[in-house]
Amino acid sequence: MFDSREYEWADFTAILGGRDLTGIRGVKYTRKIEREGVYAKGRNAKAIQSGNITVEGEITLLQSEYEALVASSKNKDILNLCLDLLGSYGNPTNGDLLLYDRIIGLRFTEDTKGYKQGDKFMEITLPFVALEVKKQV
Repeated sequence: MFDSREYEWADFTAILGGRDLTGIRGVKYTRKIEREGVYAKGRNAKAIQSGNITVEGEITLLQSEYEALVASSKNKDILNLCLDLLGSYGNPTNGDLLLYDRIIGLRFTEDTKGYKQGDKFMEITLPFVALEVKKQV
């Protein structure tokens, strides 16, 4: 029997600072590592050395979810929050293996709002940096 089922958005859960984000519209995060060629005699690199690892990304929320996060902040400022994000992928009732990504020390770097004519709701994208991503099964 062949099963082509993939992980899907409907099976994604995000917990941010202990809160289930029901108003989440999207999430994206990237781990990057510095890489640099080491040169000696000749024109070609002799090795590639590694440096720091960085984590950055963005969360897209409905305005109501954003306002709940702001209200949970001590100073009512989302830029002051330092949270962990736990994302789980999969639905065990469909036979999926549950996967978890834990983004540690998430801090938002921008706080921008905007509306356009014809919008039915506000969608807010919050860029962030973080300390680390841990993958768990």
